[in-house]
Amino acid sequence: MRMHLKKLAVRNFRRLQDVVIDLASDISIFVGANNSGKTSVGHALQLFTGHGRFNIHDFSAELWPSIVAFGAGEEGAALPTVEVDVWLEIGAEDVHRAIDLLPSLAWESTLVGMRVAYAPIDPEATRARYTEARERALAAVDKDEHDVPVFDPAPRHLRDYLRNHLNDEYELRYFVLDPAKFDANMVAEAEYVPASLAGRDQSGREILNSILRIDFLNAQRHLSDSPGGARAEDLSRVLSRFYGRNLEQRGEDLDALRALAASEVSLNEHLERVFEPTLRSLAKLGYPGLSNPRMMIRSALDPAQIMSSRDGALVHYALGPDDGAPDPPTLPDRYNGLGFKNLIFMVVELLDLHAQWLAIEEDRPPVHLIFIEEPEAHLHAQLQQAFIRKVMDILALKGAERTAYTSQVVVTTHSTHILYERGFRPIRYFRRGRTEATSTSDVLNLSVFYDSTDPDVRTFLERYLKLAHCDLFFADAAVLVEGNVERLLLPQMIETAAPRLQSTYLTILEIGGAFGYRFKALIEFLGLTTLIITDLDSVFGPPAEPEAGVEAPAPAGGGAVQGAEDAAVADADEDEDEDGEAAGQLPAEKPGKACIAGHPGAATSNQTLLQWLPKCGTIAALWEATADDKTQARANDNDALVRVAYQCRTDVTWGGDTLSLAGRTLEEAFALENLDWCQHKDRKPLQLRIAKNDEKDLGELARRIHKRVQAKSFSKTDFALALLAEDPTTWVVPEYIADGLRWLEAEIAPPDPEPEPDDEADAEEVAGAGADALAAPEPDGEVAA
Repeated sequence: MRMHLKKLAVRNFRRLQDVVIDLASDISIFVGANNSGKTSVGHALQLFTGHGRFNIHDFSAELWPSIVAFGAGEEGAALPTVEVDVWLEIGAEDVHRAIDLLPSLAWESTLVGMRVAYAPIDPEATRARYTEARERALAAVDKDEHDVPVFDPAPRHLRDYLRNHLNDEYELRYFVLDPAKFDANMVAEAEYVPASLAGRDQSGREILNSILRIDFLNAQRHLSDSPGGARAEDLSRVLSRFYGRNLEQRGEDLDALRALAASEVSLNEHLERVFEPTLRSLAKLGYPGLSNPRMMIRSALDPAQIMSSRDGALVHYALGPDDGAPDPPTLPDRYNGLGFKNLIFMVVELLDLHAQWLAIEEDRPPVHLIFIEEPEAHLHAQLQQAFIRKVMDILALKGAERTAYTSQVVVTTHSTHILYERGFRPIRYFRRGRTEATSTSDVLNLSVFYDSTDPDVRTFLERYLKLAHCDLFFADAAVLVEGNVERLLLPQMIETAAPRLQSTYLTILEIGGAFGYRFKALIEFLGLTTLIITDLDSVFGPPAEPEAGVEAPAPAGGGAVQGAEDAAVADADEDEDEDGEAAGQLPAEKPGKACIAGHPGAATSNQTLLQWLPKCGTIAALWEATADDKTQARANDNDALVRVAYQCRTDVTWGGDTLSLAGRTLEEAFALENLDWCQHKDRKPLQLRIAKNDEKDLGELARRIHKRVQAKSFSKTDFALALLAEDPTTWVVPEYIADGLRWLEAEIAPPDPEPEPDDEADAEEVAGAGADALAAPEPDGEVAA
């Protein structure tokens, strides 16, 4: 077992108030919504390893009141400490490397740990200096006639004082941790005090740096060749630096010296040779491929300044096939696209960091950790996947170093393509706190979910998420929908029924009623707020007596609505409907076959309704379920909140008759709740119009709509696309979907500001106009044009 960084515990640093992060021995992927604390982990390690200066805003916001209270002299208040616990897993062969971190001679573990604390040097002296600075500031301010300062000068409180003096009042301290004093969640025993590393031959910082080297490849923000901005260097400058640090120098290469004296051609051959391994590393990621130009390193102008100035040597891209021509037509690097420029940039930087670590000959740190922030910038999906798939190959160790040293990578990303290329195990999910009063995050280890979940469910989820490339891990909430129709129509339905959801981050997963319950374990593990929009999927129930105390609903239309089943009834277009159903008979009530929702004794075949929410097997029981029955409430703040929405009975009016009906599917529910509108001759593309509808009563019309939707000739996708072509203000969202969306809106969407009185009047006027858009039917059963 090679030594590697096993866990990081971070306390009181920004959003990371108290988190433990498990790291894989090779690659870990940090994901989560924006501002969830992913990047803060890297910043914390930079600061705690002595690279950079702390800022008062690096303290968790929850600590600010205690800082102010301590400065005011309130009893019980104290200055806080920010801490990072670094846990390394080691084998017997590595004990000598970590000898300074062994807590005692009785140590029997594979873990060694160090705590780095950013702590106040002398809290009382800090408060005294603040008080003195406060008094000086007040004394310098003019007073009014009542001897009151005309304004409140800085520092107004201790936090204000520490804004400018934090690094004078705080210092880094180092401690040895005893793993025997910690539980499995790395929570220490009460009253445990770690041993200080102060006073040893090596300082705590030197001990940490002798074991662990940490490098950072920051997010690629600027890739132009213009000056200014972080990492705005062109590729030629990056390669120049790489050459100067790591590659064979011209003073050590006789061929290069001859080239300098002889010709630029020989120098180009030298550059091509020394960069050949770097270009091979790029080839592992599919560059240049079949249609991308080849990269070349060519000298330019003064050979005495090779790779040391902008005009010394430039990256060029050769045009045309590689036919061996000594001087192919080329373009400078600034003429290549940003995507490949970013890819080459990252590869060279990674090789540079890796080579610098390997170049340490004495006391090389055995663990090299590289943070790569958002590598997906400018890369298309396939290139993102190639990068994450091959990044460990780029940093591969060889020979004896393979067993003695470790390269670890942490990637922070918002790319679903990167995420699902590696599966669940490397994912570390940063989940933001739910309350506005706190700005904290939790970190979940998806390898725990992987190991604890049923293998069939786990395999299904990994395959589905990889194929769908959904953004489940980056969303405020998830909406699980029945199929393609709901997925296509949901954005418009959200705009109509719950417009405030448009300002939230939703992921919509098309999962179907038969497989939706398989997401239960993942949703619960992530603690994600979720709305499930699914279908009743009514089927003929077994020939048994009704449940005690439950009345089966009467068939709609006084018995006119009878069970119908798609495969057993011949498909019929509108012309055939005009001739009635003389060609066939109604199917037998075979248990498990689709039937109209109102059929007496109907059951559901929807596994989500059976196994997740509300766990009812009959249509009658589903209709009697309350809002609480349909909701999986939170027992704790970070638990998942889940609500299911399915078709329930609503009052439907046609030709003067009103019945309480429900659709079996979205299409049926939509047709029933927009009945007049759907039966207009202009709505024929929706495929829901029944011929001679004015001659049919409500029960018969409902049965015909059910048969039409269940027919093999009915295209659900065509229905959705046809509906998208209609004016959305002329139709209403089915009530079960609208109700579910309003519930989700109330849970995660920010409230709208209170409207002014004039705005309320305008809103009423708009609402009235929308109602007028649904015109009453004419005598022939069609809506007035």
